[in-house]
Amino acid sequence: MKVHAMKQVILQDVMPDGQVDVAAARLPSMRPVVGPWLFCDAAYGAQMALRRALLATQLADVLAQTEDGLPASRSFLETAFADLPDGFEHSDEMVMCPDGHTLRLDWDAPLRSVAEMLQQDVCILEKRGREHVMTGAALCFPASWTLAQKIGKPLVRIHDPVDEYTDRIAARVQRLFDGVQDGKPMWRANALRYHDAALHQPRRENDPRPVGAPDAPYLRSERQTVLRLPQSGAVAFMIHTTVVKAD
Repeated sequence: MKVHAMKQVILQDVMPDGQVDVAAARLPSMRPVVGPWLFCDAAYGAQMALRRALLATQLADVLAQTEDGLPASRSFLETAFADLPDGFEHSDEMVMCPDGHTLRLDWDAPLRSVAEMLQQDVCILEKRGREHVMTGAALCFPASWTLAQKIGKPLVRIHDPVDEYTDRIAARVQRLFDGVQDGKPMWRANALRYHDAALHQPRRENDPRPVGAPDAPYLRSERQTVLRLPQSGAVAFMIHTTVVKAD
């Protein structure tokens, strides 16, 4: 059964302060995270209900894990568990989320546990040769891409066919991923107008969807955070999605 709720409109009341200005900066426009790198906003309950519905009915669409990437995904779950934001309660391997949902951490499927409790999507990237490769991801709220086409691929291939992702920007992003330091996460943002406010918007590479029309009624922004994982050395790329009515 496909989740009809995936077309459910879940809107935040306001865009986070300054996020649209950050989105307007030239790529890759990363800056240090000030404050917690994990957080919840007022849409947590509604977004998490949709996430869990997608996990229950479309697991293969929203979760992917390579066998050799499992240790890095476990490392992310361990790191996130240690830094859960206000509103979570936990004891040993059990977690109670701010909306009352409870789960036991599953170290055999760590990204499923991540997707059940965190508002952020996450992609795990590991250095393979000269590039970082996506070895795992929990992606419930894709904005015009599909996980199946990106898992196991390097950064340059992941961003195909993004026109703005030139060779020069690709080199800068790779240097950023190489240079991000343990304990010093970085973040950037994007912001685009959308006619469709749905959070779950997968599209294949050969089926592009126009975005950015100035008259589109919704503004969708992703706060994208890059974090070095201390044990594996992998990089976690997190996406916190905000959708508001456009001014």
